[in-house]
Amino acid sequence: MKLFLILGSLNGFLFVALGAFGAHALKDRLEQTGYLKTFETAVQYHMIHALALIAVAVLTKHLASTGLLHGAGWAFFIGIILFSGSLYALSLTGIRVLGAITPLGGVAFLVGWVLLLIAAFNHTA
Repeated sequence: MKLFLILGSLNGFLFVALGAFGAHALKDRLEQTGYLKTFETAVQYHMIHALALIAVAVLTKHLASTGLLHGAGWAFFIGIILFSGSLYALSLTGIRVLGAITPLGGVAFLVGWVLLLIAAFNHTA
């Protein structure tokens, strides 16, 4: 589906840009506040799931379970927003309550991977 290719590509751009911004412009600040590892975790999960969105886009052309794939794509996208987004915000603001949102994003990632797994099992070659 074109939408997931667009979302994956956009998020690929964002993880590279945010990763570079964090590694260069924000590194000293993130080290001083103790949030460098948190920011790096956000970038890592952002990267993995941007690629997962692209995989969903490609797989919609090859698997019949497109409803499951669309669900997986949306779960990955929501996971990026909630998981990585909350960690980025926490790293930059220090507002610790934002960390309470992070597990919801993790659950969304898990849902996406389970839906992708079910779609794979439903595939008949």
